[in-house]
Amino acid sequence: MELTKLRCPTQWAFPILTLLWLQSPGGLAQDGAGTDFDPRDLSGVWYGVGGGGVPFGPDRPPLKPESEAKYLSHIPTRSADPRVPAVDDPALSNDPAFACNPRGFPRIMFDNRGETFEFIHINDRVLQLLQQERTLREFWMDGREIPSPENMDNIGPSWYGHSVAKWEGDELIVDTAGMDDRAWLDHNGNVKSFEARIQERYRRVNADTIELRMTLYDPTSYTAPWVSVTKIFKRESPERLTFFGWYGMFSGVTDLMCAPLNAIELRRDGAY
Repeated sequence: MELTKLRCPTQWAFPILTLLWLQSPGGLAQDGAGTDFDPRDLSGVWYGVGGGGVPFGPDRPPLKPESEAKYLSHIPTRSADPRVPAVDDPALSNDPAFACNPRGFPRIMFDNRGETFEFIHINDRVLQLLQQERTLREFWMDGREIPSPENMDNIGPSWYGHSVAKWEGDELIVDTAGMDDRAWLDHNGNVKSFEARIQERYRRVNADTIELRMTLYDPTSYTAPWVSVTKIFKRESPERLTFFGWYGMFSGVTDLMCAPLNAIELRRDGAY
């Protein structure tokens, strides 16, 4: 029995190959407005929308006794817990950020002006440049493992942790460990330990929107993982980032970092 050869007309070849590419991970997608975008390209400047309440999420699991005692000793300027009353004057707070210490991760992702960042794709890494504190996070994508607990003591803590990342479909999965436990989890005074690990899931849902969901794994502090609310980030337009012809995320604004000398100059000018 002779097999019949299937032939693909030349004029069909390119459309078929294009369709297969669009359906493969990393191909272009189309949002509801008919705009093409690459869900695996997170390049650009993004700013957070929404917020309030407990930034990481209202469904906090129970704290373990030692961590609860630490949490109850905090004096924040904002609180969603009647057991931890907030104070109006930052001078009365023991929030380490008010003593010019870094906000750390993940707090900087939810803290007012810290919600603006730029993603930059380079070989083996994705860089996240945060406007607040002019801070850089590196997501290593070269196949390395997140530092093990045995090595973490040698590497040491970092205010923003050590991060590795990979793609799962069109989601960028980032795992971060080794975060300095002196930095509060959020402005409400919630805690995290040095043994904590946080997983971020970034998903670009259309040309102008990224969704972020985090999960905190911290068996030292909490009785169960803590899943965050979904945070929405919108693309910042080039027009809003251009000042007198100079383009960039830091153009036309302050560095958004702690500088006591700036505060002295503002007081001299009578600004506050």
